[in-house]
Amino acid sequence: MTDSPPPQSSHTTSRRSIVALAIVAIAAIVVGGGIYGYLGGTRNSADTACASTVAVARRVAPLARGEVAAVVVADAPRQLPTLTFSDAAGQSKSLADWRGKTVLLNLWATWCVPCRREMPALDALQRELGGENFQVVAVNIDTRDPDKPKRWLAETGVKNLSYYADPSAKTFQELKAIGKAFGMPTTLLVDTNGCEIAALAGPAEWASPDALALVKAAIGAVAGRESPQS
Repeated sequence: MTDSPPPQSSHTTSRRSIVALAIVAIAAIVVGGGIYGYLGGTRNSADTACASTVAVARRVAPLARGEVAAVVVADAPRQLPTLTFSDAAGQSKSLADWRGKTVLLNLWATWCVPCRREMPALDALQRELGGENFQVVAVNIDTRDPDKPKRWLAETGVKNLSYYADPSAKTFQELKAIGKAFGMPTTLLVDTNGCEIAALAGPAEWASPDALALVKAAIGAVAGRESPQS
């Protein structure tokens, strides 16, 4: 008959249990810290493609005040997804089509009262600053009656904004997935490389002196960065 191992004392068993739990806890801390460090580093560092956007954002940041005080300037600019939508003729467009130009991307809908209220200001901003270096790209995300937004714009007297639409609202969902869309309207200031300079959840007086100064700083910063003399 084989001998059975001597029974362990309760003191020895407890000590081994404590050691085992300590090892598990230390491992969890190390692994968790590594994961946090990785994710934190990912969240808090700018994309390589957006490294030069950091200087633009810093120049714009002091001008997020007054009528545009709610604008959040990116501390670590990242490249935005390839957002796709269509123009008035039904032709496919994407944010990449405006590479080389600073863009104020705005998502709006006719059922959104704040959206409707700020649309004339966006139209005025396009009239004031739109051109070779800047454009307001307002994308309608109404999911029903595609002619309704066009009629509303005409009735409101919006003439300077080109018409873009995404009846699937996929643009909103893609921005929501990266934490850049929480409601309507949603607006992003985007640089020439498709990188986020700043974002705003909610409406703003985009034709106000405060807004014009902020957008001019973004355009001027980008132009200065790209100038051969800079």
